[in-house]
Amino acid sequence: MLNPGTKVRWWLLWAAIPVWVGARLRALLYSWNWFDRHRLPVPVLSVGNLTLGGTGKTPVVILLADRLLAQGRRVAILSRGYRRTSTARYLLVSNGERLLVGPNDAGDEPFLIAQRCPKAIVAVGADRYELGDWVLEQFPIDCFILDDGFQHLGLYRDVNLLLIDATDVEGIKALAPAGRLREPLRSAARATAVMVTRADVPAHVTEVCRKLQASVGWMPAPMQAVFRPESLVSVMTGAVQTLSCSKGKTALLCSGVGHAGSFRTLVEHIGITVLDEVVYVDHHAYTSQDIERVSARAAELQAELIVTTEKDACKLAGLLQPTDNWWAVRLATHVIEGEDRLWGLVFGMGDRLKTED
Repeated sequence: MLNPGTKVRWWLLWAAIPVWVGARLRALLYSWNWFDRHRLPVPVLSVGNLTLGGTGKTPVVILLADRLLAQGRRVAILSRGYRRTSTARYLLVSNGERLLVGPNDAGDEPFLIAQRCPKAIVAVGADRYELGDWVLEQFPIDCFILDDGFQHLGLYRDVNLLLIDATDVEGIKALAPAGRLREPLRSAARATAVMVTRADVPAHVTEVCRKLQASVGWMPAPMQAVFRPESLVSVMTGAVQTLSCSKGKTALLCSGVGHAGSFRTLVEHIGITVLDEVVYVDHHAYTSQDIERVSARAAELQAELIVTTEKDACKLAGLLQPTDNWWAVRLATHVIEGEDRLWGLVFGMGDRLKTED
């Protein structure tokens, strides 16, 4: 899979033709009602993207869930559980009180969401409509958040939030394998709203908006969000350390996420000196051999810290020793443009979800 920001491989455009045909035909068949679309009896908020990962869906889902939970809403998060080892058709990751399975069974992203949103119901399964129905049989739910749901056309959603990474303008220029698009950019027209993530550089945001308007035509100005380091969390103990405590220290990075370059930039902005990085593919299943390799490299560099992502930390904790000095960066999502519109959509879903705000 191409990394975010990688130049389009124009010589592979021919190989993207079947992807274009398949995605376009599937969308048309749903729009013509040849395939059934099902509606759950409570509002559904979908968070998704058009590219092959790396847009920041997980921190945005956490932001939305936290805000809904803070308003007293009973929230369930439905996820596919990508690369989970469990073969159960439906799997409950959290019952809103405690974690029920580990990151390997659940998938790293649903497990992290359950960790960060301990009062939310989190469940995984391939068919999100059937999964939602299964959850409703067990719990009283006010609303669902559909994680990575933009392509899950079989389930009706009240709000269809599409994320596009401002640092990946190249990725939205062509379909995979030439670029990083799962489906044509014009599919953004299905979105209720677009959120441009990693919107730190206005020129990048402008370029994304220009590409969208060229493909879709007129659409409301996208919301904009940035991800900021909030603290460092010990992978072994869960102890939280302020960012200032690590400023000026040296570190080796270890990550298996969709946008390793963005992770390195975040760590450098903390004030940590990055000596080197070990990068694995997204959703990498870590082994003890990986730990030995990374630890040996850190010792060779005399790095003071080994720094990873929260998503990776979920899988690493069971492989580390109590004395291992591994830390995860905890991120916070800040909506810097269109925040009022975002919460207006979230709390007005289908006129079925109300707030006293």
